[in-house]
Amino acid sequence: MQSSITFKNIDPSKHFKSYVQNKLDRFDKLLDNPAETKVVLSVEKLRHIAEINLTGDKLNINAKEANNDMHAAIDLVLDKIEKQIKKSKEKTKQRRSGFKKSKTNNLMAEGTAFQEEEFLKQVKVRNIEYKPMGVEEAVMQMDIVNNTFLVFTNAETDRVNVLYRRNDGHLGLIQPTT
Repeated sequence: MQSSITFKNIDPSKHFKSYVQNKLDRFDKLLDNPAETKVVLSVEKLRHIAEINLTGDKLNINAKEANNDMHAAIDLVLDKIEKQIKKSKEKTKQRRSGFKKSKTNNLMAEGTAFQEEEFLKQVKVRNIEYKPMGVEEAVMQMDIVNNTFLVFTNAETDRVNVLYRRNDGHLGLIQPTT
């Protein structure tokens, strides 16, 4: 990482330069491409101010922090920069994954684990136990329990049926053919 360190109203110190440089090196792991940083360390009355401008890797991040101790100000401003880098990376990751989702949905690719995960996020799955009963018994059960659907095994056909409440208040029955 290329960095330039400027001192205002404070004597230039190799200690602060190496301290800042060592702390900035940890950002190389977070960034995909090389970045350039401009660090300004200054003192105004009793306040020690650290300001960092990071440009590169499609980012432009600025942070400024003041404290009574220069080391603390540097640490605080670096924490801010790190949070902003992570936030920006997360945003780009979400944007890219959103693009892939819409692209795969448009292509109608079936059987992928990605689509199964997305399907499970969109659809609420509820496991039920269904028992064998007649259609009349299922209608009575629907009147007792105020559900919109009732899944049961038809005792006559030994197949799974679904009894549901329609918008007009009447009941509907879904049964398989064949």
